[in-house]
Amino acid sequence: MFTTPEQFIAATKSSLEAQFASLTALNKKAFEGLEQLVALNVSAAKASIEEGTAAAKQLVNAKDPKEFFSLTAAQAQPSAEKALAYGRHLASITSATQAEFTKAVEAHIAETNTKVVALIDEVTKNAPAGSEQAVTALKAVVGNINAGYEQLSKTSKQAVQTLEDNLAKATQQFTQAAEKTTRSKK
Repeated sequence: MFTTPEQFIAATKSSLEAQFASLTALNKKAFEGLEQLVALNVSAAKASIEEGTAAAKQLVNAKDPKEFFSLTAAQAQPSAEKALAYGRHLASITSATQAEFTKAVEAHIAETNTKVVALIDEVTKNAPAGSEQAVTALKAVVGNINAGYEQLSKTSKQAVQTLEDNLAKATQQFTQAAEKTTRSKK
């Protein structure tokens, strides 16, 4: 197959280096997404504590039950809007991280595919006479693997789009329900 053992060692080394680089890139993207998620949660928790304290002070200082319920209703709308904003930001971080993962995996697969095709071409140059069927079968297997990956990639993208659409619908319904509740309490 390979003309020299050095060629085999070089091809193996190159493949391992490419896989290590891909894993490193994926880990970097994962940590960036995690870092954004932690920052979002810390910010949300800090704001929630500050706003909760201010709201509690307002409620404690209410002079009568009517004012108490009026303050409660007035605080419901901003809280719902903040929850929606948090959900949108969370979805944005998740979507961006997923897109980066997809891009990195697609690049790695394209690079690996190119190397496999080059390897098959090199092997076929040195293949003994009469092995044409085996070479054809090997090329068919690689073609089928690529077709399967393309279908998986397409299905994954559709699933992510469906998830994003469902999140948008849920956000819209939640906003409408919060607005309706706030209007009915006034």
